[in-house]
Amino acid sequence: QLVESGGGLVQPGGSLTLSCTPSGITVPYIAVAWFRQGPGKDREAIVCISRAAVPFRYLESVTGRFSIFRDTAKNAVTLRMNGLKPEDTGIYYCASAPGRGICSDAQDAYSVWGQGTQVTVSS
Repeated sequence: QLVESGGGLVQPGGSLTLSCTPSGITVPYIAVAWFRQGPGKDREAIVCISRAAVPFRYLESVTGRFSIFRDTAKNAVTLRMNGLKPEDTGIYYCASAPGRGICSDAQDAYSVWGQGTQVTVSS
């Protein structure tokens, strides 16, 4: 089970930090990815961090704005989002799979998903 937190309403240019906390799985031993689904859009992969702590970016539009890292003290994976834009609005999900150490941008590579957290960027 994965639990996301940290979503909310923010003005354009603002920042949010999302956290993904696995239950029953230790973060350093799994790859964790973040996906999002905007209004009327398909769910898309954003970033992922592998078991070896290597980050992967799958969405070009978040370059230089979003970063993913592990917080081992909290057993969590954090998505830091700066310079938010209205087009970043959507439901954000974290995903993983037992024993998975390698990142992928394919949704079917992940068998465990969080419930999602809403991010709204609006003035």
